[in-house]
Amino acid sequence: MLAAVVWIVTRGPVLYVQRRPGLGGRPFRLYKFRTMSDALNERGEVRCDAERLTRFGRWLRSASLDELPSLFNVLRGDMSLVGPRPLLMQYLDRYTPEQARRHEVRPGITGWAQVNGRNALTWEEKFKLDVWYVDHCSFWLDVKILRMTVGKVVRREGISAAGHVTMPEFMGTADSFRETDC
Repeated sequence: MLAAVVWIVTRGPVLYVQRRPGLGGRPFRLYKFRTMSDALNERGEVRCDAERLTRFGRWLRSASLDELPSLFNVLRGDMSLVGPRPLLMQYLDRYTPEQARRHEVRPGITGWAQVNGRNALTWEEKFKLDVWYVDHCSFWLDVKILRMTVGKVVRREGISAAGHVTMPEFMGTADSFRETDC
């Protein structure tokens, strides 16, 4: 049913498919429900995220339902239910060696950073939590994270960074990012 609504609202493909780095930084195709339109500006360029995010897409994200197709990635072995969220391929060469340790485990649909602030965290805070998870991952920690995820989703906390519909682009330092929301 969600797929039908996404198709009607976005007037395009139901799934958003993007290459993301997985275990060891090896790329895989991440599947999510599309939450944005393909709207172009007057120069024929794709509009910024804030202008393309649909009302239904905003709701899908706030309820974390846009992540449901990622369960296919878990079944394929590209992802785990719990682990650091898979970010963008272009970030790989921007990580410090410590931040790159997040790729020592499979990426997850949810993770320690998601239950401790999600997109309300700075990039540096998020990476510290990801590396902490790498150093402490266990079955019981994963159970705790899954339980905490339910509460975060119900309360709809930390969905976006302040002043953004998603997150600013990670450029490698706390003070250096490119505004991508408009």
